[in-house]
Order: sequence, then structure tokens, then C-alpha cells
Amino acid sequence: ATPAPGPRDVCPVCGMFVAKYPAWVGTIVFRDGKAVHFDGAKDLYKYLLDMPRWAQGRAAGDIEGVAVTSYYETERIAAGEATFVIGSDVYGPMGHELVPHATRADADEFMIDHKGRQVLPASGITLALLTALDEGKF
Repeated sequence: ATPAPGPRDVCPVCGMFVAKYPAWVGTIVFRDGKAVHFDGAKDLYKYLLDMPRWAQGRAAGDIEGVAVTSYYETERIAAGEATFVIGSDVYGPMGHELVPHATRADADEFMIDHKGRQVLPASGITLALLTALDEGKF
């Protein structure tokens, strides 16, 4: 099971206290047991896609698991198996967000209900896409 953030855990990317946003939490667990928590999938992927910047001394090979919180169930799911929606009318703690879903069907339903722009798998997430999200280009 993925550990939950404690009251003092802060997102290494933006510095916000993570436990305040349980519906958005993302977590990376390293093989040595250390867990790093994020206030949303967007900041988690910024970290994951640029580890030399955010995780000095650690590499992708040190990672045991990556989890995000599914939008409808608010349950932790494996990030690599999630389907994400961008450009919707739902905002996370850091504004425009990658909204994670447990299934493609959930993502499709969310697209309709929340005017999403695009559905993508974890493999489709790039730093350029995250920058565009931050700039409100979706």
C-alpha cells in the first residue's frame, strides 16, 4: 500500500502542504522506503520527468512505485496504469491539472461532464505538455 502524506509533508516541486489535498495526492516510493508526496499529478510528473533537477542523487531505477489519486473514487492507483484528462473545468491545488482516472471509461465520462480537451495515458505526459498546462494552453 502507498503511504499517505503526513501533516508536515510538502510537495518538493511547489512547497505546498500535501495532506490538505487528499483528493489530489500523488506519491513516489523509493526502494529504500522513502516516500515523496505531491499535491497533484502535474507536480509529480514534473519531478519524475526531471529527476536531476528535483531528486538529486536519485534515479528512476531507485523508484519502487508511483501512485496518483483517481478522481471519482479518490483511491490511490498506479500512475502508469491511470488515464489522464487535461483541459477540463476541474482545477487542482496548482490550477490546471492532469486529472487521473482508474479506467478509460471514467476518463471518457469525465471528458463529457467537465469539458475535457484530451485523454492521454501516462506515457503521453511530457515536460512540454506540463508547461503548456501551467500556461493555461489547454
